[in-house]
Amino acid sequence: MVWALIIIGVLIFLIIVSIIAIYNKLVRDRNRVDNAWHQIDVQLKRRYDLIPNLVETVKGYASHEKEVFEKVTQARNMGINAQTVKEQAQAENMITGALKSLFAVAEAYPDLKANQNFLMLQEELSGTESKIAFARQFYNDSVMTYDTNRQRFPANIIAGMFSNTFKPRDYFEIEVAAEREAPKVQF
Repeated sequence: MVWALIIIGVLIFLIIVSIIAIYNKLVRDRNRVDNAWHQIDVQLKRRYDLIPNLVETVKGYASHEKEVFEKVTQARNMGINAQTVKEQAQAENMITGALKSLFAVAEAYPDLKANQNFLMLQEELSGTESKIAFARQFYNDSVMTYDTNRQRFPANIIAGMFSNTFKPRDYFEIEVAAEREAPKVQF
């Protein structure tokens, strides 16, 4: 009888320790996703800070391209005000398109393309875009790890018990089909 109680006690202890370990792993994965999102946010803020300087530099050379400047500003504001991953992804798609238009305008002005300030801002933006791409990849990898661990047995039972705490997360996805295609190079 005593041995049966000891075995039952050990089993209960092991189950409790397992539940705690699984819960803590889910918390760690969830926090990693949150951290990855904040890293994207930091890089996007950096990009948003660069855009007005870039627009002002181009405005000095191409003041009649008002529609392009408005699109860039509107896209930037949409990005700043985005609240969810999906809203942020939509805003980023708009910003990418607007910046392409802005750089297309810049191509028409040789003096602008040679301007040191413009070149510096363009280089800075290019570096920031690379950091954003890396941060997006890290975020999506973190979401995949979190969701995989959340859906595995027996963690799915723990996640289900704490469904308000361990909700599924959205991936940061490209929604504009044209951006999925490889760029075409012509000589």
